[in-house]
Amino acid sequence: MESETIKKLPKLLKEMRLPIMAEEYENQKSDPAVLQLSFDERLYELVSKEYDSRINHTIERYIKTAGFYDSSANLEDINYKPERKLDKGLIEELSTNDYLEHGLNIILIGASGCGKTWLSCAFGVNACINKYRAKYIRLPELFSEFEVHKIQGTYRTYLKNLQKYDLLILDEFLLSPTNESERADLLELMESRCNKKSTIFCSQWTPEGWHQRLGDGPIADAILDRIINSSYTIVLHGKSMREEYSKIK
Repeated sequence: MESETIKKLPKLLKEMRLPIMAEEYENQKSDPAVLQLSFDERLYELVSKEYDSRINHTIERYIKTAGFYDSSANLEDINYKPERKLDKGLIEELSTNDYLEHGLNIILIGASGCGKTWLSCAFGVNACINKYRAKYIRLPELFSEFEVHKIQGTYRTYLKNLQKYDLLILDEFLLSPTNESERADLLELMESRCNKKSTIFCSQWTPEGWHQRLGDGPIADAILDRIINSSYTIVLHGKSMREEYSKIK
């Protein structure tokens, strides 16, 4: 017969916010094989189940708060058809997330529909799985956010929050020419992240075309200097992936 102390244990574990450990404890009591294990072995099983649950919860939260365009994107599902000319070796190297440890960037270049956004999200999800914090945002939306925070007097706070992300994904990068205010904001952002945190840029234009869209001046030089010299570049070729995966055939 169980003692009162033993009966109280699951309740105490739940009150301590250790629900998975409490559940595993109950499972152990009904498994003869587990009961043959030593105290240390049983304790390890309890703790590891709780730990795994918390890690999975953290990963799920990171993916959810990142706001990915496609949170189901996975590097293992990349389409490596020859016409896309993707460097599998480079992508496998980047999948280790070593670039995040060194604050390096990734530039994804290609026509509309070629899969830039999906691939950026796949890198982002991969980062979250390895417990890095990521954020996805379209550049036009980011510029709008900067303006809102300037009006509210929280511009610096917002900029500091962006600095905290291990990986920032900027989609539709320089799709349209920028104005003076936008260029100043972009320079501030790049300065705060340069060689410290990583950024993925998704663009239809090559970096050679960015200079004009950044006003062809010294600010353009400063922005590009903080991006180009610390970035891996992946160019995506081939026809639109939206056409290939369209549900309408």
